[in-house]
Amino acid sequence: MDYLSALLPPVVMAVFFIGVIRVIVKTQGGAQKAKEDAAVDAALKRVESARPATGADA
Repeated sequence: MDYLSALLPPVVMAVFFIGVIRVIVKTQGGAQKAKEDAAVDAALKRVESARPATGADA
């Protein structure tokens, strides 16, 4: 039974890893992609507009 206790952690980690990869692949693109892209663009625009203008940029 020692071999079972030695094999259990790698098998559990492999199943978990496969599950994580499947979730990542399934959430790429799709209907929410445009909404997520718009949220990122809005956040970037807020950060850029909050930056003080320097003499070299003006």
